[in-house]
Amino acid sequence: MPALSSGPAVAFEQVGKHYGDAAAIDGVSLTIAAGTFVALVGASGSGKSTLLKTVNRLVVPDRGRVLLDARDVADGPAPALRRRIGYVFQDVGLFPHLSVAENIALPLRLAGTPDAAHAMAMLDLVELPRAVATRMPAELSGGQRQRVGVARALVTRPGLLLMDEPFGALDPVTRESLAGAVKRLHDELALTTIMVTHDMAEALLLATRVIVMAAGRVVADEPPAALLAGAGGTAAQALVAVPRAQATRLAALST
Repeated sequence: MPALSSGPAVAFEQVGKHYGDAAAIDGVSLTIAAGTFVALVGASGSGKSTLLKTVNRLVVPDRGRVLLDARDVADGPAPALRRRIGYVFQDVGLFPHLSVAENIALPLRLAGTPDAAHAMAMLDLVELPRAVATRMPAELSGGQRQRVGVARALVTRPGLLLMDEPFGALDPVTRESLAGAVKRLHDELALTTIMVTHDMAEALLLATRVIVMAAGRVVADEPPAALLAGAGGTAAQALVAVPRAQATRLAALST
């Protein structure tokens, strides 16, 4: 797959979303530069997944707007928008009655541009043997299914990759391997990547920018090194404290 010059810039302008009286997103404004790998972190209910889904219109804001390269995502039909955006989520969502190859090729078929050879090449990209192409999802491990999900997300050559807790259901070894593969793909394909995660260590190791949310608002926006140096305020440092304390306890075990 040829790399793009860069994925799109993403901008949120006073984005808000309420469910009843509760504000899931409360006036978020921020800009994500093209080619950046951003992690959205925060406690459950902080609004990070809701914010992510406004980008591909799985959630429609009550106010404000989301822009890709200065164009409102609300302009034009949602299916056309989503073909330009890769989306990976924790439950993968592979169709159980379709083979691996058919699952990967599905976005191309829906777009009217079937390309079996390109779908097969996606297996190489996510480091899966081509022999799995004829298997059904139930025959794969959790890590293999998630790699198929990544391949399907990237098969239409999007410049933007959205990930919502993509590694949460995986064992630690598989999680580490797949996270490394996603970071490699981000770099090789010049993607703009936005990843939602509960795991601050994962955010610090993968992202070039970490955005912390609480009660629907952005409360910190820093590079990983700055967070590790104490920046970002109380909410951010409470999240950083978890991997820091784990590292200290592990170091103590070796002495």
